[in-house]
Amino acid sequence: MGGRERLIVADTHVILWDALRPELLSQKAREAFQKANRSGGILFCSVSLWEIAVLMQKKRIEVGVPYIDFITLLTSANKYVFQEITPEIASLSTTFSPDITSDPADRIISASSLATKAPLVTADRNLLRTERLHTIW
Repeated sequence: MGGRERLIVADTHVILWDALRPELLSQKAREAFQKANRSGGILFCSVSLWEIAVLMQKKRIEVGVPYIDFITLLTSANKYVFQEITPEIASLSTTFSPDITSDPADRIISASSLATKAPLVTADRNLLRTERLHTIW
């Protein structure tokens, strides 16, 4: 990225693993988080806020604190920068073939990576396979 500060985009599961199960992160993912925390930051896509709320509501993750408190804890632990859905991101999200991802949240997160030209930290095999994305795992 030349002289620009280094940014990365974090997939929702990576945000959760970093907070709750860091042993699940790859060494490259941990290093990317460390570098981004010292530089431009980690893009936290707004759709991840929704995904985490749904996971907590369905009790697929339990963290022992209310949702808002959990988000506050998450965002104080890393140099997160919230990324809203822009018209460009919305448009790009429609260009992924279903074999890459049919999940709307993954499409938005991937499109955020493309729009910002920031690598996506993910363990999602389909996203890792696509040549359209610069991924880290």
